[in-house]
Amino acid sequence: MQRLYRKRIVLGVGGGIAAYKSAELVRRLRDHGAEVRVVMTKGGAEFITPLTMQALSGHPVHMDLLDPAAEAAMGHIELAKWADMVLIAPATADLIARLAQGIANDLLTTVVLATDAIVAVAPAMNQAMWRDPSVQANLQTLEARDLRLFGPASGSQACGDVGYGRMLEPNELAQLAADCFQRLNLTGKHVLITAGPTQENIDPVRYITNHSSGKMGFALAEAAVEAGARVTLITGPVNLPTPDRVSRIDVVSARDMLAACEATMPCDLFIASAAVADYRPEVIAPQKLKKDPTNGDGLLLQMVRNPDILATIAQRQDRPFSVGFAAETEHLLDYAARKLKDKNLDLIIANDVANPSIGFNSEENACSVIDRALQTTLFAQTSKAKISRQLVTFIADRLNQV
Repeated sequence: MQRLYRKRIVLGVGGGIAAYKSAELVRRLRDHGAEVRVVMTKGGAEFITPLTMQALSGHPVHMDLLDPAAEAAMGHIELAKWADMVLIAPATADLIARLAQGIANDLLTTVVLATDAIVAVAPAMNQAMWRDPSVQANLQTLEARDLRLFGPASGSQACGDVGYGRMLEPNELAQLAADCFQRLNLTGKHVLITAGPTQENIDPVRYITNHSSGKMGFALAEAAVEAGARVTLITGPVNLPTPDRVSRIDVVSARDMLAACEATMPCDLFIASAAVADYRPEVIAPQKLKKDPTNGDGLLLQMVRNPDILATIAQRQDRPFSVGFAAETEHLLDYAARKLKDKNLDLIIANDVANPSIGFNSEENACSVIDRALQTTLFAQTSKAKISRQLVTFIADRLNQV
């Protein structure tokens, strides 16, 4: 069930005997890659201890709406925004009634009202209660509001009755939760992206770098997460916030970036959008270089080649699907096609950085993508966020054909 991979599930535990199944449900959700935060009602805590749920989920259990410590860390609004799904299991008749009426008198019902995430309820109650017209009317109200109904099942109940009202088993609930999420085109893939410039030191004060802002690489990382991937972003020095759910590694030099890339392997897809310095000073001065009054001609630096990160990764035995960038000021497609072949790439994205509207530090981009057959696909100028989504979709389609 890769559709649960890296999904954020708030598990609400109501006050019913079926709460003992909630512990196993946490395990099943985590087994399939979901991150789980538990919210318990006071009734739920009477049937299974918060300590148990904390141990299984790996996070503190949330219970009190007005808990100052919870508000300081992750209050009801933050928890509601964090979730991809709120799954209430067990959902008692009382809890279902409060949800239907829009009552927010505890943390769990408040989270449900405050979230834009998928909300699902797994009813658990006596068979006579399940058949009561008021319960059925409340469920119809919830379904009309697009809340999902998981179950219940029919069978023997704790009170000795037989009939509908049993909460579904944890494996069934985990499967139904997964079915709520679309399988995205990078679901379950590990994507490694490089971004930004590198800095090559001359002395403790000065360095050589370039104009890359890192905006394109960060936008690609965000788009890859949206497509379902686990994303590692290795970035040179930039002033950008880390996209949500992205694992970020900060580096400085080209050699640092290569070491970080190799330490992150293996991956399924490598997108090298960083503007890596081709050369670095052969010797880094231990102290700040001072002006030489006897030499009026300037300063001579002996430069050496930096390692080629893209070619190194693309030529590994466990090579990922490799995508490069060609930022050029002239002969764009010719230079890009040559780089594609020389570095053994699957795709290359060609950018005309001589155009200030789509060059370094700009908010928009336009590009051409060249494949191994030298077929070129054009992507018209638009925001970097939008073109990144288009590129990730295009790349994922090619990756999934391999």
